[in-house]
Amino acid sequence: QVQLVESGGGLVQAGGSLRLSCAASGRTFYAMGWFRQAPGKEREFVGRIVWSSRSTYYPDSVKGRFTISRDNAKNTVYLEMNSLKPEDTAVYYCAATSWVVVDFASITSYEYWGQGTQVTVSS
Repeated sequence: QVQLVESGGGLVQAGGSLRLSCAASGRTFYAMGWFRQAPGKEREFVGRIVWSSRSTYYPDSVKGRFTISRDNAKNTVYLEMNSLKPEDTAVYYCAATSWVVVDFASITSYEYWGQGTQVTVSS
């Protein structure tokens, strides 16, 4: 059974940092992505990592502030978030796909999702 379990969310002041973790079990994946969803908004892509190559990609909204990494031994992916802004407040989700995908930013590209973890950035 595939499971993605996120942790590390919380409350932080603007300018601060948080590191989210996503522990995966049940199988290996081609890539893992991070998304976020603020109240009343659509789920937004914030980055992905290809497991084998460690290749990462970020949209402009978080580029230079967010970093995704993975620990092969722990089968865990991390989202390091720095210089946080109030507009980064959202529920953050990790997602995984076993298939080679073209559009990493699309939620339909991912087969598995975590339960989400709340990140709140105060001004």
